[in-house]
Amino acid sequence: MDKTYQPHDIESRWYAEWEAKNYFAPQGSGESYTIALPPPNVTGSLHMGHGFNNAIMDALIRFRRMQGRNTLWQPGTDHAGIATQMVVERQLAAQNLSRHDLGRERFLEKVWEWKEESGGTITRQIRRLGSSVDWSRERFTMDEGLSEAVKEAFVRLHEDGLIYRGKRLVNWDTKLHTAISDLEVENHDEKGSLWNLRYPLADGEKTAEGLDYLIVATTRPETMLGDSAVAVNPNDERYQALIGKFVELPLVGRRIPIIGDDYCDPEFGTGCVKITPAHDFNDYEVGKRHNLPLINILDKDAAILAKAQVFNLDGSVNSELDASLPAQFAGLDRFEARKQIVAAFDALGLLEKIDDHALKVPKGDRSGTVIEPWLTDQWYVSTKPLAEKAIAAVEDGSIQFVPKQYENMYFSWMRDIQDWCISRQLWWGHRIPAWYDEAGNVYVGRDEAEVRTKHNLGDIALRQDDDVLDTWFSSGLWTFSTLGWPEQTDFLKTFHPTDVLVTGFDIIFFWVARMIMMSLHLTGQIPFKTVYVHGLVRDGQGHKMSKSKGNVLDPLDIVDGIDLETLVAKRTSGMMQPKLAEKIAKQTRAEFPDGIASYGTDALRFTFCSLASTGRDVKFDMGRVEGYRNFCNKLWNATNFVLENTDGKDCGADDEAVELSPVDRWIISALQRCEQDVTRHLDQFRFDLAAQSLYEFVWDEYCAWYLELVKPVLWDETASVERQRGTRRTLVRVLEVILRLAHPFMPFITEEIWQRIKALAGKEGPTLMLQPWPVANEARIDAAAEADIAWVKDFMLGVRQIRGEMKISMAKRIDVVLANASDSDQRRLAAFEPLIAKLAKLESVRVLAASEEAPLAATALVGEMEVLVPMAGLIDKDAELARLDKELARLEGEVKRVGGKLANEGFVAKAPAEVLDKERAKLAEAEQALAKLAEQRARIAAL
Repeated sequence: MDKTYQPHDIESRWYAEWEAKNYFAPQGSGESYTIALPPPNVTGSLHMGHGFNNAIMDALIRFRRMQGRNTLWQPGTDHAGIATQMVVERQLAAQNLSRHDLGRERFLEKVWEWKEESGGTITRQIRRLGSSVDWSRERFTMDEGLSEAVKEAFVRLHEDGLIYRGKRLVNWDTKLHTAISDLEVENHDEKGSLWNLRYPLADGEKTAEGLDYLIVATTRPETMLGDSAVAVNPNDERYQALIGKFVELPLVGRRIPIIGDDYCDPEFGTGCVKITPAHDFNDYEVGKRHNLPLINILDKDAAILAKAQVFNLDGSVNSELDASLPAQFAGLDRFEARKQIVAAFDALGLLEKIDDHALKVPKGDRSGTVIEPWLTDQWYVSTKPLAEKAIAAVEDGSIQFVPKQYENMYFSWMRDIQDWCISRQLWWGHRIPAWYDEAGNVYVGRDEAEVRTKHNLGDIALRQDDDVLDTWFSSGLWTFSTLGWPEQTDFLKTFHPTDVLVTGFDIIFFWVARMIMMSLHLTGQIPFKTVYVHGLVRDGQGHKMSKSKGNVLDPLDIVDGIDLETLVAKRTSGMMQPKLAEKIAKQTRAEFPDGIASYGTDALRFTFCSLASTGRDVKFDMGRVEGYRNFCNKLWNATNFVLENTDGKDCGADDEAVELSPVDRWIISALQRCEQDVTRHLDQFRFDLAAQSLYEFVWDEYCAWYLELVKPVLWDETASVERQRGTRRTLVRVLEVILRLAHPFMPFITEEIWQRIKALAGKEGPTLMLQPWPVANEARIDAAAEADIAWVKDFMLGVRQIRGEMKISMAKRIDVVLANASDSDQRRLAAFEPLIAKLAKLESVRVLAASEEAPLAATALVGEMEVLVPMAGLIDKDAELARLDKELARLEGEVKRVGGKLANEGFVAKAPAEVLDKERAKLAEAEQALAKLAEQRARIAAL
């Protein structure tokens, strides 16, 4: 094996081997275990969130696969309606073309061409992360099978009365000309204005102050053309007498009522607000409560109409209300209309004042344009009936959230759920399976032929709906559509419901809840048993990663490395503001003066797992990646040591006699505890604790101690064959189990090493990933060996501490005297003296006789026993006094801290008895150590 660990030499080679041999396919004989990969956008590239949740999912899949479960990790990508259409439209724009120049059919051909050429970037990147998904079952939300499933779902929901067409307010993107979801709306904090406008009271009415007008405050004066009412709080004494009266709407001349509604805050402005149900979501809800007309004043570009469109709440046309609008505003963009409407109010003496006001401005995440609440005809899913079963599935424990507190977020959303707008005014996506005749009647079916037959339409002209379905509709079917639904395939029967969904908290409503609703209604099954919710990956300072902040990290740059100037160019590319680009370039050069080193996939994956504490946002620290790259190096170097001492040597078959030393029995015992811990933590989704347990065992126990403690046996030519055989067998077999425990976290390095040592460890098989998961054997837990080696370690650490503090070279052999040694201490000394003397470089070790006075010495404690290194010729008196003072100060602090806890009546009253016993024992031990060191200091000081 190479002397140095080079991850790139092994990663691509092993992934190609695994995929070619079809090792990722289901093949276990046990109960099924399924994870559906949340489908990334086909337009996308890998970001830190992908890296994080892929590391988590792969750890789970590899863990369960090794446990013998029949595992399926279902991969696929999402067609990403808006994002993909925008990519292709930008390409056309570069040729001075639009999609309308091509027509729908040719445009969609162009999209498919782009998808085939460029759409596989993210799947190639997922391979680089070592994700063991079953690529033979890769799906795409627009492939033929999923398209059929989407049509089937739509038709069934429509037949069940759960899909309908209605006129409602939506988030309207005035640039893309489509409705978008709340998730695609970004709220930007901006400085704005609050316009205070006078609305004259009708019929000679007066306010309590004798005014003949009301003052309404608004951040959007242009929408006043569509006002349906003015609202006041019904408990506001200033306006109670006016409820039911009217105002004359300025500029328009329409009489609108004054209504009482709790939506109004008497403390905000004057306590009067204009109600525009067709242009504000909150106003829409007020309008529903008071049966107000919906007056739409804007076209799809957010320009003022020549004549308003007036509707009743049920979407029917209201022909009774005068729809006239002032001609001077017709065709004006909403923001230009704002300026002219404010000027018109001012000219009429109706502009009371303008105040500065902080705003949250909604913008489309892709178009960047201000989103307009707009009244349109859209398709909706009636969600309340679906939500009832979805709530019950979590309440009864059929679906569990980890961490559990996210259930509260889920319940909060689901119990206040609104109907779901599922139509989008795009060309790329699943076209809605609905057809219209010339009279406007709508017919839903799986295809046009079914519609004609079902409704006996003959050969009358039909036109298919132009809209496509929201991307979340098809992804809501993901867990079962990918397995062959609506057909009852063997895969569907075997692998559904899936076991775990790994996702971020930000899409619990948009995706998780909708999958639960759709699956329960369409299959009668829950889509998954557990929802593991992780936090966002943030930078080292806890800030959200975003391109505008210049703190984005590409996980593959960490895997492969990137030079500084390329990193700067990557972070600043496409930025329109030179000052911002300059700031981010400076920030990047300060943070990564040498660029980013190549750390390899395993170090990055282990970092992600080590940071995955339940539900919390992850502060990503490059120092952790470097530390876990060192961990990989440590494992690699340990393997080279093992191979040097076992390859070609007698490691003992299972039927050969071996003698296990206490050191061997200790590491075997510690391994059982590690196996228990890692398995328990993975079962409980505590990836951070699992990674910690593994790291501490490998680094602190196996590498730091065991490899050192066995050297005397391995290199002792006088040791028995059985003893050396036992140590070699333990050495290599413990390493082999370590590799199996570490494989879910670090698949590449563990596979490479396992292939080198498997024969020595008595293992067979083509790949580590199909080896059985380690199961602890409690009969091999040896408390006595653990206690003995803990004593040896404390002894050696004590000597090392004295050497270090007194600057005694390791090349110099020293004498050690033991004071206050118990029978147990003396038994252990007799058993381990040769080992300790060799490794600690001791000239001699002897026990101080009861009548003998202790020499002037540097001291360390092992329990109650004192380890003394005589100072004669070795130790600087002043330095030793300084060292003792430091240790005395530490012990005094410990006595004060623990004593304070035990003196606290509240703590003593509430703490469990075992905790109190532990604290009392800790106090007694510290007090005893303090007294002994004080005595030692006094002796030295007296010299």
